[in-house]
Amino acid sequence: MNLEEFNALPVVRAEQFLLDCCGSTHWAARMAAQRPLLDLNDLRETADSIWRDLEPADWLEAFGRHPQIGERAAAGSESSRQWAEGEQAGMRVVAESVKAKLAQGNQAYREKFGYIFIVCATGKSAEEMLALLEQRLQNDSAHELTIAAEQQRLITRLRLEKLLTVERSLQ
Repeated sequence: MNLEEFNALPVVRAEQFLLDCCGSTHWAARMAAQRPLLDLNDLRETADSIWRDLEPADWLEAFGRHPQIGERAAAGSESSRQWAEGEQAGMRVVAESVKAKLAQGNQAYREKFGYIFIVCATGKSAEEMLALLEQRLQNDSAHELTIAAEQQRLITRLRLEKLLTVERSLQ
């Protein structure tokens, strides 16, 4: 779909597409209300501005719609599942020892922070993601939440671009 088609969608349908990009319902509703968007730059700037203006609870809602690193997406639309798998391409060929360390790290992260480890995984190997996970486990809760929120913002930007370049049914 292109931006013109996206701008013309009914609000509810636009929100559904936007939830594939970012799992915060408040973000999706506010984005849909900002249409028409002028161009890709306007889309990005609006998305970033709305994201940064949200409450931490909205960020946590978005994080909760992601699979953990190393796991397959179980919920969401077919597009969001495919996007998550593509983003985690670095997990396709990985040593069992790295998988095990990621699983342990994911559990430790969730126990410490109360949400999944979120990272913009696009272009990162499993080993790079493990190193980031281990590094971020050293953060305090407040600092880590801002890092996780920034990672979600980056993921959202990539997914918005995918949304506007992938053939999708508008019905």
